[in-house]
Amino acid sequence: MNWFEGKKGLIVGVANDRSIAWAIAREVLTQGGVCGFTHLPDRPDDDKQKNRRRVSKCTEEFSNARFLVPLDVQKDEDLAAVAAKTKEEFGTIDFLLHSVAFADRDDLSRSTMQTSRQGFKMAMEISAYSLIALVNAVQDVLSPNASVLTMTYFGGEKCVPGYNVMGICKAALDATVRYLAFDLGPRGVRVNAISAGPLKTLAGTAAGVGDMVQLYEKMSPMGRNITHDEVGRSGAFLLSSYSDGITGEILHVDAGYNIMGSPGRLLDGARAAVTGG
Repeated sequence: MNWFEGKKGLIVGVANDRSIAWAIAREVLTQGGVCGFTHLPDRPDDDKQKNRRRVSKCTEEFSNARFLVPLDVQKDEDLAAVAAKTKEEFGTIDFLLHSVAFADRDDLSRSTMQTSRQGFKMAMEISAYSLIALVNAVQDVLSPNASVLTMTYFGGEKCVPGYNVMGICKAALDATVRYLAFDLGPRGVRVNAISAGPLKTLAGTAAGVGDMVQLYEKMSPMGRNITHDEVGRSGAFLLSSYSDGITGEILHVDAGYNIMGSPGRLLDGARAAVTGG
C-alpha cells in the first residue's frame, strides 16, 4: 500500500520544480496523497502569472493535486482564505508542509550587525512567524494525528558565514517547532523540521550555496552532498504515519555534515597539499 493512500494535505512553499518543497510534495503525490497547493501571489500587472505557472507546471501531471491558490503569509486574510479553501475541498487534512523563507538580498549581503531594522522584521515574520500564523489558521482543519513539517537549515544551529540574518530566523523557526509541538501534542498533531544540506533552489541561490555544496562534498562523512530525491523521501516519511511518535525534532538530511567537529578528510587533503604527499 502507498504511504499516503487515503491521506490529504496542504503544501505551502513550492516555487518551482527545484524547490525542496516540490521534492517532498512529488513523493507524497506519487505515494497516493491528495494535495492542495499555494503559490506566491503574482503582481496585478503580470499577465503571464509567472508564480502560479511555475507551480502549476509541477502539479499538472498529478490528478491528485486538487487546487492551487495564492498565499501571502504576511496577510491574515490570505491565510484565512487558504484555510477555508482547504476545509471546503478536504474537510480535514492529515499533513501540512510549510516551506517559506525570505530575507532581503541587501541584508544577506551585509554582515549580520548591519541588518536593517525593517529587513529583520520582514525576514523574521516571513521565515519564522509564518509557521505560527499558518498552523493557527488551519488548526481546525488538522485531523487528529496530523503531521506538520517545516524546512530549516544548519545555519540556525551554528554560525554559517554568509547566511547571516537568515540564520537567526532559522534559529527562531527551530524553537517554534518545539513550542508548537508542545501546543499541538495533546491533539496528537506532530510538528517537525528537516535541515537539508545545500541544494540548488531559488532560496539557495540567494543564500550562495555554490561554495557550500563543495564544502559538504569534502567534509561530510559520506564524502558527498545530498540530492533532492533524498530530501523528498525523508520529508514524506515525516509527513506520513510511519513517523508517528516523532515530534519537535530536526532531522538532518545532509550526508552527516552536522556531526563533524573538524574538517575531517578535508583537513587530510590540505595536509597532503602542504607536504606534497
